[in-house]
Amino acid sequence: MHFPAKGPANTDAAVRAAVARARELDIARIIVASNSGRTAEKLLAAKPPDSGLEIVCVTHQVGFARPGEDEMPPEMRAKLAASGVKLLTTTHLLAGIDRAVRFKFQGLYPAEIVAAALRMLGQGVKVCAEIAGMACDAGLTPPGEDVVCIAGSGSGADTACVVSPAHSQHFFDLKIREIICKPRDF
Repeated sequence: MHFPAKGPANTDAAVRAAVARARELDIARIIVASNSGRTAEKLLAAKPPDSGLEIVCVTHQVGFARPGEDEMPPEMRAKLAASGVKLLTTTHLLAGIDRAVRFKFQGLYPAEIVAAALRMLGQGVKVCAEIAGMACDAGLTPPGEDVVCIAGSGSGADTACVVSPAHSQHFFDLKIREIICKPRDF
């Protein structure tokens, strides 16, 4: 499925498509990028109660927007956790120390080159690969077991992919098996 443009207007359709594909492929886990928690909430609402789908929500790291700030309000974090969502807030796989070196000394470094190459397929596809690796590194999904990832190009969600995760030190073993939906123009 291709959306004509990127953005949050696609969130409901992307979430529905991701849940439907996870069920078709008997995938047990959906990993969603959600900084405010709103996309994770929509995923909870779209998930059939008897599906057994596990939800992992990957947020921006604390300090991403502003030093010391967690973008997800504590009330939302508590609500999602009470609903069984596993929350992961950690350093971005394709940024981290490379970004710090770029900010300080300029230049481009390996992780950011990988991120730029993945963005050729769209920001959401890059984020799907990134959150799959982050969840794998955190022990929230095993390497090599297909998951559905949902991400976006800013706010909301406009991309969903079937991904076989890998740990960060084996990042090139990660496989993007299917692109379920994404914006055509990004």
